[in-house]
Amino acid sequence: MITILSAFWPFYQFLWTVFFVIMFLVGFWCIFMFFGLVIPMWLTEGLKEYFGKVKPFDPEDIRRKQVNEQEGVEVIYSSPKGNGPFLHDDHGHGHH
Repeated sequence: MITILSAFWPFYQFLWTVFFVIMFLVGFWCIFMFFGLVIPMWLTEGLKEYFGKVKPFDPEDIRRKQVNEQEGVEVIYSSPKGNGPFLHDDHGHGHH
């Protein structure tokens, strides 16, 4: 059995080498993005907010915003009509 597995050893070695090289590049990309993008963003935007140059960030502003209030979004089905399976209908034809 050992001789059968050892016949595939060069291919396995090649696969692990390719995997190692790809993971090496991914790791360096993450390091460069963290130190080249994330930390400068924290330093600039966060310090501007801290010193009152911009208004404090409130994640609820994004959560409360309706779809039709967002820029570049066209709402096609904002007021559906008919007897479709809507959750809140008045005449009892809806599901759920």
